[in-house]
Amino acid sequence: MKRLFLAVAVLLSTTYAAIAAPQAPAQPITACQAQSPFGFANTQRTGLEALCHYAYLTVVDPQAKIPVYVSYTLTPQHALGCLPRTDAFAADASMPNGAVPSDYAGTGFDKGHVAPDGDMSWEMQAELESFLMTNMLPQLPSLNRGIWKLLETSIRGWSFQNGQVFTIYAGPLYGAGDRTIGRGVVVPHGFFKIVINNNTGAVAGWQFPHAPNQGNLGNDLTKFRVPVNQIEKTAGIQFAFPARATELAPGQEWPVNFGQLTASKRAKCGANATD
Repeated sequence: MKRLFLAVAVLLSTTYAAIAAPQAPAQPITACQAQSPFGFANTQRTGLEALCHYAYLTVVDPQAKIPVYVSYTLTPQHALGCLPRTDAFAADASMPNGAVPSDYAGTGFDKGHVAPDGDMSWEMQAELESFLMTNMLPQLPSLNRGIWKLLETSIRGWSFQNGQVFTIYAGPLYGAGDRTIGRGVVVPHGFFKIVINNNTGAVAGWQFPHAPNQGNLGNDLTKFRVPVNQIEKTAGIQFAFPARATELAPGQEWPVNFGQLTASKRAKCGANATD
């Protein structure tokens, strides 16, 4: 039994050491042109800090300790990554005095990814950096593990099954009167996501409410489609779009076959095939 305990301890310490490796410093924002290929957004908020990580750009409000928005580009080659989820939540070393994982402890809120881990599991640095707190928002489990996750999975399906590249903008809706958790992390009253098909210029936007005890929002994504200019007005952000951008009508989003997507993931990843 003692030998078994020592073996487990060594395994855990080795795993932790790999996860706790020093973070790569954030790069200049210009290095994230691939993650915001149509140009960088303009925001009405001041005092923000833009951090370019390996596979996503996050623009953070240091006062609210949350990202104002995150942008990244997903390719068909990266839509089905096989690296197992690390759950390596960590403070962002590039954001002193930012949010830390313990801010969420005992609050009932999930540490909700903005750029999802499932879109970053194609390379270890991308996977680990997806768990930085500058890529997290407080989310009710019913949203984070429900229709928000469904939209994340749908985007991977749209990219992989259609062989097309997508750029995604996502973030919170927040302001005066919103509660805080931990050491001042603001809990948004809503969330948005804008999806751009880089191959065709088609665009679609979603907006989700975030209220105490709201319960499960179901699985009909068309119910939460809203015009992109409404999202921009509510969020106070002017995003960049391709010159040929055309907004899709609700219900005209790209097709996805979830059964085939799961089968493709299992065929590619084997034992590492997870949601």
